[in-house]
Amino acid sequence: MSKANSNTVSIGMRAKTGRAIAVVLAGPLDSPRVIRREELTVWDPAIPATYQPYHEVMELPWEKAQVAVKKTERRIGAIATKTLARLVEELGAEGFVVCGVGIVGAGDRILEKIGSTHIRAHAAEGVLFRQVLEAGAAANGLPNRRFDEKTLEVTAELELKPTGSERKSILAEMGRAAGSPWRIDEKAAATAAWLALSAHLQK
Repeated sequence: MSKANSNTVSIGMRAKTGRAIAVVLAGPLDSPRVIRREELTVWDPAIPATYQPYHEVMELPWEKAQVAVKKTERRIGAIATKTLARLVEELGAEGFVVCGVGIVGAGDRILEKIGSTHIRAHAAEGVLFRQVLEAGAAANGLPNRRFDEKTLEVTAELELKPTGSERKSILAEMGRAAGSPWRIDEKAAATAAWLALSAHLQK
């Protein structure tokens, strides 16, 4: 098992509409410490359609809606890549090396089977903002792994030690050290970062 360097960190992100909650962790693996917590903007306020792109076209038939949002999706992807590059650069300036990224978000769905256009727009955006974070990590040369928001806790229970109540206690301590806010989204991002750090150290 690889030993953790004091400057090795991982990034966990909880994908949200137009943003991502990011938590950066360093070792030790049995009680990681929070290096940084911030909200990343993944849309362009000058282009409102980049916030909820599928809402802009939800009255179109699904096939046409998918085509209509392509340009906007590329813009969102470019923002995600640039935003993540900025975070990695800032961490590098502080002497840290990012070993990997964990991304929590909506799982893949068969979107065309969702009857309500409004619900489908929300679902499509949930998948989109998770995907652009994955692509942004890859574009920055960072190993990355996605985690379905519905099964994150099961994955953490299987792959992390400590487990159960002890892991939750450590997450709560991270929150006390990081300060408010430390909500379910920050805990999810921290868990994803913890899993990414674990994967790197156990290579």
